[in-house]
Amino acid sequence: MNQTPPLSEQLATRQPTEVWLKLFEEHPSYFEEAIILAKTNQVDVAWRATWLLGKSMNKNDPRLIEHSADFIHALAGKKDGHQRELLKVLEKLPLDEEQEGYLFDQCMTIWETVNKSPSVRSFALKFILKVCLKHPELKSEIEFLLQDEYLESLSPGIRKSIEKQRGIYFTS
Repeated sequence: MNQTPPLSEQLATRQPTEVWLKLFEEHPSYFEEAIILAKTNQVDVAWRATWLLGKSMNKNDPRLIEHSADFIHALAGKKDGHQRELLKVLEKLPLDEEQEGYLFDQCMTIWETVNKSPSVRSFALKFILKVCLKHPELKSEIEFLLQDEYLESLSPGIRKSIEKQRGIYFTS
């Protein structure tokens, strides 16, 4: 009998995205295993599991909603790429007010850490600005986050994108 290896072993190999998605389709238990792995500190395996969840999930995916708080709490202490993938997953999930507040704080910490990867910082800022749309009273409190000291370490493309967002969110 041919037994399927656990997802953690599969994730140790590099595969094209299509192969991963097919594996997830053929082995529904991998999705559940990926949820568990995504919250761990297993280098590369956790990042890939989170990336796969993001690629294979639907917006408001009922299989992940109950894990929202765990994903938010898992952000702290993760490497930049893993944090970025967790933010991508969380972006697709509904959050209650408490979860939103905690994620906002996590995103503030990520954004203010100027030596972090520009890509994870831009995802964190995207969430911060999304919250400001829901709570316009925060705009004046976070406008300082778009000053040059926070933008200097960004790549030209990300900086341009953020400058554009600054115009959208802070011109009224």
